[in-house]
Amino acid sequence: MIAKDRGLALCRTCHTLTDRPGERCVVCGTKTAIRPRYAMQLVWAFWIAGVIAYIPGNLLPIMVTSSAQGESKATIIDGIIALAHHGSYEIAAIIFIASIVVPVTKFIIIAWLAISVSRRSSLDEHRRHFAHSAVEFIGRWSMIDVFVVAALAALIQIGGIITIAPGPGVDAFAFSVILTMLSAQCFDPRLIWDDAQPRGDKRYVSA
Repeated sequence: MIAKDRGLALCRTCHTLTDRPGERCVVCGTKTAIRPRYAMQLVWAFWIAGVIAYIPGNLLPIMVTSSAQGESKATIIDGIIALAHHGSYEIAAIIFIASIVVPVTKFIIIAWLAISVSRRSSLDEHRRHFAHSAVEFIGRWSMIDVFVVAALAALIQIGGIITIAPGPGVDAFAFSVILTMLSAQCFDPRLIWDDAQPRGDKRYVSA
């Protein structure tokens, strides 16, 4: 027996449990529902938009450097290669993990969770719940490239000698990160437990 089978709903804003789904929460006033409507549609919509934005975020220049020698543009991959070439392997590895490994992993995990729920997979619920929590936790670190470019643009402005400005890739990359975070937040982890079956003496309880 789970909470939704008893007609109980959880407010997604303040997490108050109510026995009047569809009405306003008595604590914060948010409209409650046993399960959010169109949750999976929103997950896929943000996910697809995030993937689309991620492509130009990596192909377009993320940083434009102007100096007496001319103007140079660098993508994320160019920056990683340049850092490695100058011996900054640790920084290059951090940028590579935050800009390539983490976003791609997030896309894969979110898609896997959405497909597993849609197909009512029998995969271990605890592992899927942990995967969702991990995606939400590491989401903030995907912005490290944007922070680096913003810091450089603010600090390195030596007029007439060298200036650094964000490129169009920054906007696309930041937009992709935001869309991916929204996709992860729209995913309702309770859907993982809706079809869970009792195992041994364990009892699965979901609001």
